[in-house]
Amino acid sequence: MSLVGFVVNPKRSYDLVVLAAGMGSRFGGIKQVQPVGPHGELIIEYSAYDALRAGFGRLVLVIRKDIEADFRDTIGRRLEQRMDVAYVFQEMDALPGGFAQTNLSGGQVPPRTKPWGTAHATLVAQAAVRGPFAVINADDFYGASAYRTLSAHFAASADYAMVGYPLSQTLSEHGTVSRGLCATDAAGRLRGITEITKIEKTESGARYTDAAGQAQQLTGEEIVSMNFWGFTPAVFPQLEAKFETFLKSRGSDPKAEIYLPTTLSELNQSGEAKIALHRSEDAWFGLTYKEDLASAQGAIKALVAEGKYPAPLWK
Repeated sequence: MSLVGFVVNPKRSYDLVVLAAGMGSRFGGIKQVQPVGPHGELIIEYSAYDALRAGFGRLVLVIRKDIEADFRDTIGRRLEQRMDVAYVFQEMDALPGGFAQTNLSGGQVPPRTKPWGTAHATLVAQAAVRGPFAVINADDFYGASAYRTLSAHFAASADYAMVGYPLSQTLSEHGTVSRGLCATDAAGRLRGITEITKIEKTESGARYTDAAGQAQQLTGEEIVSMNFWGFTPAVFPQLEAKFETFLKSRGSDPKAEIYLPTTLSELNQSGEAKIALHRSEDAWFGLTYKEDLASAQGAIKALVAEGKYPAPLWK
């Protein structure tokens, strides 16, 4: 394998946790295995390529058992030739000690049809993580600068970190999206994250409907969380405590999920965690709807034409 331009720091190596257990219901299939590159490359491969160049030497793939075969065939075996890969499974019964699905609702098993959420997905990676690590979504393209930024943060600070993006870069032309809207203090530090749903693109920016049914306008310049996080292993007991609280209050709700942005916002506001907010220099794109695939393929094609990525990716 030739990795021209790679500048991995041999004294430091970080883990990249990829959240890939989502069912992709809006996409209409397992969207994480849709090719976007000119030679059939997947978004995860571009993420791994960028992460390798920034000093991330190991992948931890959080998947479900029922899609393991697809992942190993379409992603795992290719990536295993380039970096260390570990698999962990986000299953319904991956619960803290003292909890079981049979005791969450008076002895009744909640008929869950989807995982517990992104905070839980991060928590199940605990056994495979060895030190400072990043967390990303499998179906999101974050750009090389985000990995470089987080690697530099790890080298300088023990605080957690989030790489955010302007809202305008994260909207879909094909439907509404949900985003974590970041609030900052006067110094630009992360103060809190508010989950907003059904955000649609407009000519002047974006809008959404609040809980009172009122339309709210957004400029598009607001910084949002796209689930690009940097942590140390100290986050795991914090996530477990939050998950236990969640299970006690909402564990019997088959649709309830515990989200990573909301959980980290709570830890930040309570003073249990310090979170640095960084802004990416690169554009973000992802696969929310089937129609987003053509746009993603066009974006990769343009980046290849600019010389940002080789084609094929792995030479």
